[in-house]
Parts: sequence; C-alpha cells; structure tokens
Amino acid sequence: MKVAVAGCCHGALDKMYETLELLQRRHNVRPDLLLCCGDFQAVRNEADLRCMAVPAKYRHMQTFYRYYSGEKKAPVLTVFIGGNHEASNHLQELPYGGWVAPNIYYLGYAGVVRFRGVRIGGISGIFKSHDYRKGHFECPPYNQQTIRSAYHVRNIEVFKLKQLKRPIDIFMSHDWPRSIYHYGNKKQLLKMKSFFRQEVESNTLGSPAASELLQHLKPTYWFSAHLHVKFAAFMQHETNSKEELPKATKFLALDKCLPHRDFLQIIDVEHDPNAGDSLEYDAEWIAILKATNSLVNVTQNSWNMPENNGLHAKWDYSVTEEAIKEVLEELNHDLKIPCNFTLTAACYDPSKPQKNMEPVHTINPQTTEFCAQFGLTDINDRIQQAKEESSGRGECEEEEEEEMDSTGSAEEPSEYNTDNSGLSSFNPDEIMLDEEGGDEDLSTCSVDPSPDHPPEFSTSFSDIRVMPDSMAVSSDDATDSNNEELEKSGGSRQGQERSPTERSLKRIGADENGNSGVKKIKRRNQAIYAAEDEDK
Repeated sequence: MKVAVAGCCHGALDKMYETLELLQRRHNVRPDLLLCCGDFQAVRNEADLRCMAVPAKYRHMQTFYRYYSGEKKAPVLTVFIGGNHEASNHLQELPYGGWVAPNIYYLGYAGVVRFRGVRIGGISGIFKSHDYRKGHFECPPYNQQTIRSAYHVRNIEVFKLKQLKRPIDIFMSHDWPRSIYHYGNKKQLLKMKSFFRQEVESNTLGSPAASELLQHLKPTYWFSAHLHVKFAAFMQHETNSKEELPKATKFLALDKCLPHRDFLQIIDVEHDPNAGDSLEYDAEWIAILKATNSLVNVTQNSWNMPENNGLHAKWDYSVTEEAIKEVLEELNHDLKIPCNFTLTAACYDPSKPQKNMEPVHTINPQTTEFCAQFGLTDINDRIQQAKEESSGRGECEEEEEEEMDSTGSAEEPSEYNTDNSGLSSFNPDEIMLDEEGGDEDLSTCSVDPSPDHPPEFSTSFSDIRVMPDSMAVSSDDATDSNNEELEKSGGSRQGQERSPTERSLKRIGADENGNSGVKKIKRRNQAIYAAEDEDK
C-alpha cells in the first residue's frame, strides 16, 4: 500500500490534503494512509491556542477546526504523533490515543496500532532530561513551565515501548534519534543547516531516548520531523546471534509544511491484502499497557523505571503469548478501533470570536471507554484526584512536595544526563521562545487562517546509504553520498552538560529553573510560514 508521510504541518490541514489531491490528479497516486510526525496543531478554538507553546504572533487558528466541527472530513485516514508546538490541552485528553476528528487519529503519548496488517508505532513530544523521569502531572490551565513540560517525553513511555518483542514496520518520533545523522549524507546536512555542526560533531543533536528505541525496536522505517529539513539515512543493525536475520532501518526526516516545499513523502509498504481497511488496536501493545498500568505516575517527582539492578523485584514487563491471547479474547478477536469521536470543546466560530475563552481540564469519553474496557488508569482522572487531594492537604505539605521533587529520585541518577532534544544552538528555521518572556501575551491570538497554496512534492527516497553495522559513530564528518566506506570509531551517546552561557540560548521547552545570575539573551523569533527557504 502507499503511505504518505508529512513533517510538521502546523495546523495547515487544508494545504496537506490539497497536496494529496494534486498528487492524485497529476500522477494518479492515491495514498491509503497519511502519517504526520508532530506539530500537528489540533486547535479547536481560542482556548486551545493559549495552550500552544509558541509566541503570540504564531498563534493562528489555521484549519483543523473545520475537520473537528465536521465541516470537512479528512480524505485519507490520518495518524499522527504530538510534537512541541501543539494544543496540549486537547491532546492531553487522549493519553492512550484516540480520534481528534473523524478519520484523524492521535497515537497518544506513545502507541502502536495496525492498518492493513502494517504495524505502526510512535512516541509524542521531544526529549528534555530535566522532565524525563517525571510523571504526566500537567493539566490546563498551564503556567509558563507546564505549557512546555507537557510535551516532554517521559521515561515510562519509552519503557513501555521497550517491552515490545514483535517486529515494528513503521515508527514515528518528533525529534530525531541521536546519532542518526552519522548514517546519512552528513556533509549535505551540514551544508543546508550549518548551525547543526557543533552538536553533530559532539554527538548531542537529537534524542538519546529515541536512539535507544531505534536500537531496540529496529523498525523497517523511522520517520521524524522537528528540525525542518529533509534528511535520509540507512542504518544496518547489529545482530545478537548468528541465527538472527540482519535488520535495517530506513530513516527519513521530513521538512515543514509550506507552499512550494517538498514536505510530503510517498512510500510503498508491504501489507496484508486480506486485512480490512479499518485502523486496529495492536494486541501486544494493549497487553503491555495492562502489564505496566501499576507504573502510572501523575506527580512531578522524579523516578526511574524498573531495571535489573537489585533495586526492583520486577523489571521485565514484556508480555507472554498467553497475555496477548487474553486481549484477543476480550475483544472477541475484533481489533477494530471504534469510531467513537466525540466533541469535547466548543468549536471556533469565525463569526463569533471568543478571545477570552479559558482552557479547562477535560476527561475525554474516548479515554474513559478505553480505560474501562482494558482496566487501565485514566491519567486525567488521576490528575484531578491528585489536585483535589493536594488542595486539601494545605500549603505546608505542597511546599514539602516541591522540596522533595527538587532533590530528584533517591534511588539512582537518570540514565540520560544531557538536555538536548534537537538544537541548543540557534536554528533560524524553528519557532523559539524567549527565556524570560516566551509565554507573554497568552491571551493574544490570531484567528486568521493562512492562505492555501498547494506545495510541490517529490516521491523519491533519496540520499540513502548503507552505513556501518554498528551504532558506534564517528566524530569526524561523514563522507558524501558518492563514497562507499566510512570510518568506524567509538562515539559517546551522551553529550556533556552545557555551560551556563550555552544554556541561556535554548530552544522551546529547554528552560530550567534556578539559572539566576545568567543573563538571558532574547532571541528573535523566525517565521516558519515563509514561502521560501531562506537558509543559506
């Protein structure tokens, strides 16, 4: 089947779907499925805009609300993950995934589904070490910290995904797996984005958590976005035994959705011709959710996932064939995901703007139904309970909790000591927030949809190379795509902590408390909706 893959669409759904229609008219190519790798921006109304971590001038209503209201319907089944510029209050309603509009499905904080026998997984958000070991404690209305931390990847989601044993066909992450740039045309990448050089050379660009998942899952395809540049790589994985067949991953990072920009990719994926056309649950993933349900944490206290280090009675939460069979029996072998989309918020009305609409913490009926069916914890319900209990304990105990959180886990340090989820250096092609005033004018928003201009597209998968059999990386620049061999040398997966002056120049979500005494440098926000690529 044909699968279309898009990068950051930034709410421009009309543009994205018009491009697919253009593809069909010009080339007679009709995708069966559309995947979006984050920054989807499922904004329903003005309150959602206020929950999106972007400067006020980028808060545009765009066109998702038309699909949410039913005015329009997605012409192709669309599956997406969250990025770092989302209506976090909306996506938070669906921590285990669900429909945000008819025919548009969100994978949740992490998730695995099936379509026509193809197994598709993904993880939402971006990596930040200072939030990685916390629970999902945030809820609207957000403050200047939680509006950012709400989209940071948590260790429990990575832990769940690492329990998977069965092969994954396609996996999506918003930020890139760390080190993947060493398996493609690195020279060309640095030519297009020269400001990546420092972190590429120090091997600190991207997510170490995503890199760990890449090595564990070894999917056939891995798609990412976030850095607003198209980049392809080919990674040959090491085998654990002589009997194990060699595996390789085709990696592709997609550009942002802009007019006259090559932001869509079409790939042919082997599928089960006998499978139906409905999106389906994945039985192993459901079994893993059930097995790990006791690990759910809705506090901001830092903690580590169980591992075989003598501190945990159980550390292997992978599931048996019997557990998977039980899930199938619970569902009567009908894995079809119910089309149970429900409106949970008022939809934007251009004739009746409501700029003072406040976001509220909502429990989505889809999540309630899903949790009841499989015996899972409704994370949002637990958060509301925790808030009620916290308000009843009094101010003294709340201060005690904050003090305990500041010290972190008493068990052991985090497995990742870096704080890079992309670029700490200046990226002129990405939305940025000022350190001190990033969330100023939260009440200000624009509701003017941007004009629709179908961009050009390309259906080629270019710049793919076979790279070393090891995940070990070289600190030297990779040779260009005409060379056959690359050097092999060890490289650290973990970068060094940055100095205070480096920390003062950070991307969205990379803020840290307690950096007093360091002069904050106000950065200029660069437009992401420019028609032409101005990178030199």
